[in-house]
Amino acid sequence: MGLFSRKKRPPKDTSSVEFKRYMADRISDKLIKCVLQRNDDYTDTIIGKSGFFVVKNGILEIICESNTVFCGEIDTLTIWELLSLDGVVITGYDRTVDKERTVMAYYKYYREVK
Repeated sequence: MGLFSRKKRPPKDTSSVEFKRYMADRISDKLIKCVLQRNDDYTDTIIGKSGFFVVKNGILEIICESNTVFCGEIDTLTIWELLSLDGVVITGYDRTVDKERTVMAYYKYYREVK
């Protein structure tokens, strides 16, 4: 690490496994305010509040109020952060309900007090 070293940048190919793992590592330390599920008729349903992400052994889990609301293999998921960087959209096969689904998780806003 030199004085002018570059910040770690995401891989350019957004469909690559490296990008998916980069995004999973990026969101792994965030707390969640709420998680919504996108339905077939383009409506959203709240499926969890007050939670966090768990990344372990190539699996991404979203846990809200001690319940797993989403669980999927990182290498097969599509993970995108919102333009406002206020949350993330995850699409992929969910092991908890055994089907493909899209969930949106909004980060909990907090500011460090000094």
